[in-house]
Amino acid sequence: MIQDGDFQCLHFESCRRTYISLRSFHAKSEVEKTFSYPLDITIREDDKLVVIFGERDGIKVGHALLAINGESVTAKRLPDGREAMEVIRNQDNYPISLKFGRPKLTTNERFMQSLLNCLQSRGLQELKLLESDSFKLHCFQTHTGLKFIVLTDPKQLGMDIFLKKLYELYSDFALKNPFYSLDMPIRCELFDTNLQRALDQAEKSNLYSSNPSLA
Repeated sequence: MIQDGDFQCLHFESCRRTYISLRSFHAKSEVEKTFSYPLDITIREDDKLVVIFGERDGIKVGHALLAINGESVTAKRLPDGREAMEVIRNQDNYPISLKFGRPKLTTNERFMQSLLNCLQSRGLQELKLLESDSFKLHCFQTHTGLKFIVLTDPKQLGMDIFLKKLYELYSDFALKNPFYSLDMPIRCELFDTNLQRALDQAEKSNLYSSNPSLA
């Protein structure tokens, strides 16, 4: 059993090193190109602006729009408040320079990434369960090294079954999706719908008392 204090030390000890490596990782995957009208890349407006069709010149499906004409895109807007998609749709703004890259990690994603890196650096690559006084971290690793992480209440049960179901959903609705690229966020409506259905079914069958938090 790892106590909360031990867990915090374990996590923050190499937090800065992990953060730096993540920044380097993103920098290497950024691509900036100048486009003429009409734009031959399809961008979906989600919580982020993400490429869903038209891979070219290093720009991949799943890449997010990071900047327009050198101005950063944050929460789908430019620094002056204009909506990024309105700028892209306006023919008068062409030619236009667009920068794409891997989506920026959220605070929770950075936390999970740094935690896993800390554990792996200590020889815990095959971690399946991490317990503390306030939560449990469940990890299911596939043969290819892909990890599924679920954070739950310490009293939650039956997560092995749920994690295997999650892997089945990933195989059926993400890997078989022609618009999905490995190592990119899963943005598939069928995956989301079936995941929610699996959560509801698990809750009804009393596998756990409240919904887990997926990482």
